[in-house]
Amino acid sequence: MFTSTKVFDGFSCCFRQWRATTTHCQYMHGYGISFKVWFEGELDERNWVWDFGGMKRAKTKIDGLSPKDWMDYMFDHTVIVAEDDPHLSGFQNMDDTGVAQVRVVPATGAEKFAEFIFNKLNPFVQEETNGRVKVKQVEFREHGKNSAIYSE
Repeated sequence: MFTSTKVFDGFSCCFRQWRATTTHCQYMHGYGISFKVWFEGELDERNWVWDFGGMKRAKTKIDGLSPKDWMDYMFDHTVIVAEDDPHLSGFQNMDDTGVAQVRVVPATGAEKFAEFIFNKLNPFVQEETNGRVKVKQVEFREHGKNSAIYSE
């Protein structure tokens, strides 16, 4: 079994952790984010686990988008809001009026973003490689100092 990694970066987004009522994280705040993905599997005919440029050439889609377009859609100049945020309708109004590109996810925070990305990429990678490769783990980074890792 082999493992390779790829970093996806250059994204800017903001979010809040509305449940963090005792910290400033309850307020909207933004980060330059990145995430690192660990691919695990057998080598292909080129002796690669994962084609590092494979997200651009993939035939498999994530939520109807190419993987690169999905990453841009989710994390490039977006406002990410938890589906149970009590102010969700206000954020959705900002999206409706063109003030913000709002994306709704099950939960916010580095740990939950790592899990969210894992759950989107792993089925994609397995389908794209006919089960030869899986995502082993995902590390989500808020700037260079904070990160969280999710693995099954």
